[in-house]
Amino acid sequence: MVSGWRSSRVTVSRSRPRPPPAAARERSAVGVTADATSAAELARALREVEAELGPVDLLVPFAGGFLARTPVPEISEEEWRRTLDACLTSTFLTCAVFLPWMIERRRGVVLTMSSSIGRIVDEPVTASYAAARGAVVAFTPHLALELGPLGIRANCIAPATVLSERVDAALPQSLRDHLAAISPLGRLGTPDDVARAALFLLSDSAAWLTGVTMDVAGGRIML
Repeated sequence: MVSGWRSSRVTVSRSRPRPPPAAARERSAVGVTADATSAAELARALREVEAELGPVDLLVPFAGGFLARTPVPEISEEEWRRTLDACLTSTFLTCAVFLPWMIERRRGVVLTMSSSIGRIVDEPVTASYAAARGAVVAFTPHLALELGPLGIRANCIAPATVLSERVDAALPQSLRDHLAAISPLGRLGTPDDVARAALFLLSDSAAWLTGVTMDVAGGRIML
């Protein structure tokens, strides 16, 4: 499994019970730091994790984020490109680097990360982030169509606002209360809500699902 936050970290772990190399038989995870917007850095991460744990079967490019809610006329070219690189280019490059080896083995699962803002606009978020996350939603079915005949599934997960240290620091209580109120389930999400949905899509329980975007949003999105 491969995941990351923003464009600066890629954390690589492995959760499918396949025999790893002899040197790694007592290990179940390894952390590797890399720039997810650099193909060369991602290739190094791939080499390191496969040397430690064996082939990657579950690919989860979870990099991205945004720093400010900037109105469109005020978004600089640098901010636009930074956000799209962090959220969209990182997803593409992670897939481009890791997929050839999955294709060679004709097995594996890809799970991309979008956001509710890439599905429906019901709260003010910077347009660069919305565009990038919407593009991830559009990118994933193309993966699914190409990879399905090769034995690889590709799905997407699109969470709404999830309680985290970052959300606690960035959102005032009044806004958190508002976001909870617009959810039919009356609360914000938790990391466990997202993790359980991700584990389902990565597991054999979802063996006949591909090209799907799952909205983990407490009912805010009903399509």
